[in-house]
Amino acid sequence: MKTAGRWLTLAGFFGLFFLILLWTTLIAPPEHLPRALVLALLLLPLLAPLRGLLHGRPYTHAWTTLLSLFYVALGITLAATPDGRVYGLSMLAFALMLFAGCLLVVRGQRPLARANRQGTGPGTG
Repeated sequence: MKTAGRWLTLAGFFGLFFLILLWTTLIAPPEHLPRALVLALLLLPLLAPLRGLLHGRPYTHAWTTLLSLFYVALGITLAATPDGRVYGLSMLAFALMLFAGCLLVVRGQRPLARANRQGTGPGTG
């Protein structure tokens, strides 16, 4: 389950990252704001957990669930507008993949942490 969660997390993360990058630069660039500003506001928060997600750190996965909720809310907001429906639904799908994958990784770590607390896990003894 942990491996499936990691793959789901990485697929959601990179899907969201490249969706925002492609949509903002090529498909529908913003009309009233500079592209660099929109990219910075949407992509810089995603860069913060990148290293921890690639290394499979459970703590990074735990707080990335909170970060993904911002993109879930943004996807719902964009999906409610007629012009941004496809973009919003795509963003929502990738953000939910990121959220679910992170939860699976964190949940997979719970029995291991419990075993370590009780002194029966690997590395004890």
